[in-house]
Amino acid sequence: MSRAYNFSAGPAVLPLEVLQDAQKDLVDYKGCGMSVMEMSHRGKDYDAIHQEAIATFKELCGLGDDWAVCFIQGGASMQFAMIPMNFLPKGGAADYAKQGTWSNKALKEGQKVAALRGATVNVSCDCAKDIPTRMPKADEWQWADGSAYYHLCSNETIAGAELKEFPKVAGPLICDMSSDILSCERDYNKFDMFYAGAQKNLGPSGMAVVAIKKELAAKGDDKIPTMLQYRTYVDENSLFNTPPTWGIYIFGETMKWVKKMGKENLFKLNAEKAKKIYDVIDGSEFWTGTALPEFRSNMNVTWRIKGGDEELEKKFLDESKKLGMSSLKGHRSVGGLRASIYNAFPMEGVDALVSFMKDFEKKNG
Repeated sequence: MSRAYNFSAGPAVLPLEVLQDAQKDLVDYKGCGMSVMEMSHRGKDYDAIHQEAIATFKELCGLGDDWAVCFIQGGASMQFAMIPMNFLPKGGAADYAKQGTWSNKALKEGQKVAALRGATVNVSCDCAKDIPTRMPKADEWQWADGSAYYHLCSNETIAGAELKEFPKVAGPLICDMSSDILSCERDYNKFDMFYAGAQKNLGPSGMAVVAIKKELAAKGDDKIPTMLQYRTYVDENSLFNTPPTWGIYIFGETMKWVKKMGKENLFKLNAEKAKKIYDVIDGSEFWTGTALPEFRSNMNVTWRIKGGDEELEKKFLDESKKLGMSSLKGHRSVGGLRASIYNAFPMEGVDALVSFMKDFEKKNG
C-alpha cells in the first residue's frame, strides 16, 4: 500500500490507525453481523457508539453537563445560517468579525437573516483583505453592546491565519473552529457555542460537530423549522431523525485516537510540524510567507515562491505531486502554496516536504 502525503485543506487526512480499524469493522462491526452503515440508529450497538463519541469529545474539550454536543448535517456552512435563524431576534442585533473568507461567509448569512427580521449586524473588525493576511489585533475589536451574540472564526484556512487570543464580549460568544479544533491548548468554556465541519480534524465530511450550552440552545427561536432548531438536537441527542451514523462512528474513533495520543503530545507535535515548514520559509528570500508571523496558523501554512512566480509555483506543484505529495496548491481564490497539516498529518510527510523545498530552492533559486 502506498499512501500519498495528503496536504488537502479538507476533506483531509484521517489517522491511519482509525482508517485501518474502520476497514476491519466495515462489513461486520464488532461481531454484530452488520456494518455501522446498516444498523439502526435506535439500536443498542449504535447507541453505544453515539454516546461514547459524545463523552470522549466532551472530555477532551473539558465540557460539563451544561453543554450538549450535536451532530448536524450540512457542515459548518449550515451553521452560518442556523445561528442567526436561532438567535438573531426581530429588531435585534448581532456582532460578526470579518477576518477572512469563512468568517465573511458567516457574516453574509447573518445579514440575510437580519434583512428579513429588521435586525442589525455590526462588523466588529475587518481585516479580511489585508496582505499579509492576519487576524484582528487586541485593540482593533469594536464590539457593540447589547448584541444577541458575537461570532468569530478561530482559524482562517485560506489565509493561513489563526487567532491566538480571544476577546472578551458582553454576550454569548460563538466560534467557528472548523480548521483548528482540538489542535492546541484552548479553554472551550470561554465560549457559549463552538462548531466545526468534521472534515479537517474530526472525521469525514458531511456534518458539523456543534458544542452548545444548553441554556443558549433553549433561547433559540421556536418558530423556525424543527430541523433548524438547536433545541431539537439537544433535546433529542441528535437522534430526532437518522443522523450520519458512519461519520459519527469515525468521529468517535478519531476522538479516541486523540485521547490515546494525549492532547499535550498532539499539541506539541502540531507546533513542531508547523515550525519545520516556517523555518524553511523564513530561511531565505526564495520563499515568502503570506501571513503575519504573529498570526501564523499551525494548521494551514501558506506561502509563495519569489513573491508570486506562478510558473515556478506550478513547477513546484508538478514535481511535488510526482513525489507523492498531494494538494499543495493554494486555494483558487488566492493562489500560491498551502500545506494543511492537521492533527492526523504525519511528521514524515512534513519532513518529506521540507526536504523537497530545500532541494527545489537549490535547483531553482
